[in-house]
Amino acid sequence: MKNEFALAFNEVLEEKGLPKEVILSALESAMVSAYRRAVNASTGQQVEAKVDIETGKVTIFAEKEVVEVVQDERTEVSLEEARRYDPDAELGSLALVESTPKDFGRVAAQTARQVIQQRIRDAERQAQLDYYEKQLGEIVSGVVQAVNSQGLTIGLEMKAEGNMPRKEMIPGERFRIHDRVRALVAEVKDNPRGPQIILSRTHRNFLRRLLENEVPEIYHGIVEIRSIAREPGERAKVAVSATQQGIDPVGACVGMRGVRIQAIVRELHDEKIDVIEWNPDPAVFIAKAISPARVSGVYLNERAAGGKTATVVVSEDQLSLAIGRDGQNARLAAKLTGWRIDIKSISECASDTLYKLQNDPALEQILEAEQKVIPQVEEALANKASGRPLAPEDYDLLIRFIDRVEKRIVSRAEAARKVSEDKLAELRSSIPAQAFETNILDSDLPEHISIILQEAGFETLGDLALQMKKNSDEILRLNGIGPKAMQTIEQVVASLEAAPEAEAEAEAGPVEAEVEAAAPEEIITEQPVEAGAVEAELTAEEVAPAAQEEAPAEEPAPAAESEEEVPFDALFSLATNIFPVEPVEEEEEPVTKGKKKGKKKKKHVQVEYDPESDQTVVTRKRKRGDDGWDWDV
Repeated sequence: MKNEFALAFNEVLEEKGLPKEVILSALESAMVSAYRRAVNASTGQQVEAKVDIETGKVTIFAEKEVVEVVQDERTEVSLEEARRYDPDAELGSLALVESTPKDFGRVAAQTARQVIQQRIRDAERQAQLDYYEKQLGEIVSGVVQAVNSQGLTIGLEMKAEGNMPRKEMIPGERFRIHDRVRALVAEVKDNPRGPQIILSRTHRNFLRRLLENEVPEIYHGIVEIRSIAREPGERAKVAVSATQQGIDPVGACVGMRGVRIQAIVRELHDEKIDVIEWNPDPAVFIAKAISPARVSGVYLNERAAGGKTATVVVSEDQLSLAIGRDGQNARLAAKLTGWRIDIKSISECASDTLYKLQNDPALEQILEAEQKVIPQVEEALANKASGRPLAPEDYDLLIRFIDRVEKRIVSRAEAARKVSEDKLAELRSSIPAQAFETNILDSDLPEHISIILQEAGFETLGDLALQMKKNSDEILRLNGIGPKAMQTIEQVVASLEAAPEAEAEAEAGPVEAEVEAAAPEEIITEQPVEAGAVEAELTAEEVAPAAQEEAPAEEPAPAAESEEEVPFDALFSLATNIFPVEPVEEEEEPVTKGKKKGKKKKKHVQVEYDPESDQTVVTRKRKRGDDGWDWDV
């Protein structure tokens, strides 16, 4: 027979629906907390708990310091006791030893109850959060627990609760407590009180999941849902296509005698659902999206001012059906196809086409081609405006007229667009490919100009160069771009065009540069050392010219001879040879002012060597008024 502890443990597992490891971990953590409270242990001390599920015995292990004499049993243990659990324990080290207090089971049951409950609640919340995060975007079923003005509270699996706000409920639906509800998991948020699960019955993916559940072909991928447009409680349109030949996607969704689609309609509170077949041709797809109205023609304009626009032409009796109540059918068709839809009657569209032909100079050729038909069209439109009925032949005339003119306009626009694209490709090919990889902020442009251009939509230097070639006035219209800035931009763009030539020159450039660089180097190495160089280092700037005049003109010695060592005794004789004892009159170089030459000035300088102080003394002769000449050291 099992222990009572094991029975209670298994009962908790079944009740909470949690893994065994989660409950055991919570129990051990609670035992550790109970031990700390019982012996007043420090939070820095390592404490571990082991629970035997079969017997219910709890063993506590605490980390203690190994000492010779134990003074505090909570933190210290003897060496002999420590080696029972850790053979490598030494004095001064830390060892994990058994420290279970007496009657710990009773104490733990009293003090650890709240901790265990809290850990189990945390584990339950985490398990709920993980489960419903995986269910995000899927349909779940629950029971209504509460109804209030804000919405519904629905009980879900794993004892979780979901909220369905009023805006996520289908208009007209009424639920009572204990009603079973199916809804889509729209959002899952983490909350200290538990996961907050938001449910929705108005999301378009709710209809998608219902179709997957009711139609096996959709679930297995034989039929694919292309797009869904929905106004909850009123009407929905679903575009489907088959991935295999020989499959009718619309028939598969509707089912035999509408059984499949009717089950979904009942679930959505009698919401009408139109299932149409998707087509890669936008004109055909738009014509089917307007169903149940019959369409006479669809004309596309991808470059309209308000975006991609489709003009749908229908007969007079189909106009209200195509638009729908409060424009609902046209609105859903626009959402389903992604096109802006303009629905017109045959007479209205013919009148607009005729006005366009007569007032647009670019359509003169088409106007000349339709000259024979225009009087008949005007007569039919006049009869319609006066309230007289039109014969079927008149409607056919108007439809053929609209079809011819609109198709010609579209073909002309396509030809113009192709010419524009070819011209743009030609301009783009003249710009280096590297320019389209260079960020505008990394270019040579000033920082403020680069920022203005980037805010205007020019991400790379190539985009800027392309716009400059197309129309530079668009850049000049930008705020902060003036004539000076345009000159800077033009220089940078011009440098891009010159870049390929510079790269070609750069390949041959290094060889020539090496040849040119060799000549100056040889001249520098063979340049002779003048005798006046030594004198210039020892004297002031005024001494240098005189020393150069006094030095005898000798042929430059080879570099090898100048590097020979000079004996110490010969230094004094060398110094006396370089620096003359007698005064020397120095003539300065003439100072040139403009084209005139200045007069030469003479300076009296005397250089002497003092052997006692081992210094060279330079004296200059200056005139002191009327007293004569004095020598200054």
